[in-house]
Amino acid sequence: MKSLFAILLLCVSAAAGAHRFHFGMTDISYNARTKSTEIVHTYTAHDIDALLLARHGRQFDLGEPEDQQVLRKYIESQFWLAGKDGKRLPVKWVGMTVDAQSVTVYQELEQSPLARTAVIRQGVLMDLLPEQVNTVNINEGGAVHSLTFMRQRLEQPAR
Repeated sequence: MKSLFAILLLCVSAAAGAHRFHFGMTDISYNARTKSTEIVHTYTAHDIDALLLARHGRQFDLGEPEDQQVLRKYIESQFWLAGKDGKRLPVKWVGMTVDAQSVTVYQELEQSPLARTAVIRQGVLMDLLPEQVNTVNINEGGAVHSLTFMRQRLEQPAR
């Protein structure tokens, strides 16, 4: 059993190192039509696969609802928005799409303007990949500003 686990870890390490740049992209914007703040995350499929293998010791099929739930729980623990009072805002999971290159996750803050968000935490994949960099692009009324999250700085003010 120990040797199997060691082999799995070696495979994950090799897989994680298969490409040089580890990054995630999150776009946050307010949709005036729905009056909701929309959140779209995009990650490299290879990195998500390596994360799930390292954390759970098995391959995942993100086309299966049970496996999607595992990723959902992880994303929700690593990415969140907080209001001015420091309390987490109720970000709702909308769904996800997966292809050979990327995993895209959709969330929303229903019936809520982006202005309610005071703090953003974005630590997805940083527990597996120390060199992971996540960029959050915030679109407020057509003006876009970006925040860069690294392992040393997982939380930042939204403005």
